Amino acid sequence: MKSHLLKGTAIAALATVAAPTFAADKAGVLTNYANIAQAKYEDSLATAKILQTAVDALIAAPSAENLEAARSAWLASRVPYQQSEVFRFGNAIVDDWEGKVNAWPLDEGLIDYVDASYGGPTDDNTLAVLNVVANPQFELSGKSIDASAITPALLEESLHEADGVEANVATGYHAIEFLLWGQDLNGTEHGAGSRSWTDYAAGADCTNGNCDRRGEYLKAATDLLVSDLEWMTAQWGDAGDARTTLLADEDAGITAMLTGMGSLSYGEQAGERMRLGLMLNDPEEEHDCFSDNTHNSHYYDGLGIQNVYLGEYVRVNGELVSGPSLSDLVAAQDGALDSELRGKLSTTMMALGRIKTAAEAGFSYDQMLERGNAAGEALVMGGVNGLVDQTRSIERVISLLNVDGVTIEGSDSLDNPDAVFH
Repeated sequence: MKSHLLKGTAIAALATVAAPTFAADKAGVLTNYANIAQAKYEDSLATAKILQTAVDALIAAPSAENLEAARSAWLASRVPYQQSEVFRFGNAIVDDWEGKVNAWPLDEGLIDYVDASYGGPTDDNTLAVLNVVANPQFELSGKSIDASAITPALLEESLHEADGVEANVATGYHAIEFLLWGQDLNGTEHGAGSRSWTDYAAGADCTNGNCDRRGEYLKAATDLLVSDLEWMTAQWGDAGDARTTLLADEDAGITAMLTGMGSLSYGEQAGERMRLGLMLNDPEEEHDCFSDNTHNSHYYDGLGIQNVYLGEYVRVNGELVSGPSLSDLVAAQDGALDSELRGKLSTTMMALGRIKTAAEAGFSYDQMLERGNAAGEALVMGGVNGLVDQTRSIERVISLLNVDGVTIEGSDSLDNPDAVFH
């Protein structure tokens, strides 16, 4: 997105003109929503398999080129997955599962070596620097754990959220991200993690020790990500539990759609992922903090919200999945409100697009979070304000459609800012 971005009013007008003419039918809207979910998880799975192939190549033949190929595959895999996050919150089957694949932030010292500035165990997390890669045997919750073989089962059953600590993230995209990039030690300066390919090298070329076990961990985490995405993709298939649950009760299904839109838009993205990091001026609050990919995560999360309202998704192969939408339901009752929300969604995407464009031009999200950086604060708050404003219109849609049971998640950063510093 560059200089051709249109003003919000112009985009709102275009969105209104281009509105599909599907019948306003709840069953059709829910079926299309399920079809889009299935397509997004299929794309997430397909790109994760490409990542899996790249990881296998890196482990088999460590090199700078193979590490860069694995990083590129990870970045590409995030594009469809982030657009799927809007299916959380309202769909219990997704929300219960999501922590396995996208939990953050994480205490990366659980997994591998960290810089001395990272510190040691804390009262909140005694496993903060466990370093599984370096320790084939360790104590966990009073039990001796045999980690001589690092397998998907070890990560999932013994390590992930060990001792009930959410920061003990042992699986998913961000564990893989850390293993590919390493820590980002640049603070609010420009630059991502800079792990060397030699961290996976054999023999005397190995840096930081345990290169074989580091490769085992990377492979186990990647293989587990693929199997987790295979499971979720199946849940949205014709006989899958996510689809059948959604379609079983039309009113509950519409509630799920609006809950996901509102909660991701407000409490999760505007609050926990954007406003909080800016208040704390803390790059550790970045969503993709090791790779400096947060600008894309925010952008595609926002796009996912817009996808649900408009009832359309462009797949990674360019195919458009579309059909009856929430927009159709709203337009049938209140055309002005439909235009309002379409316009606000477009305005938000422009604001998130500005963050993305600035980061791609060299003004990284880390730098935007620096205390006193007025330009960065303006960019981030443009996204926050757009997300908050569109949530107000989502709330009006909830009232218009007379939907019961929608609870939009909040965030102290938006609702009670003083509590953030206590």
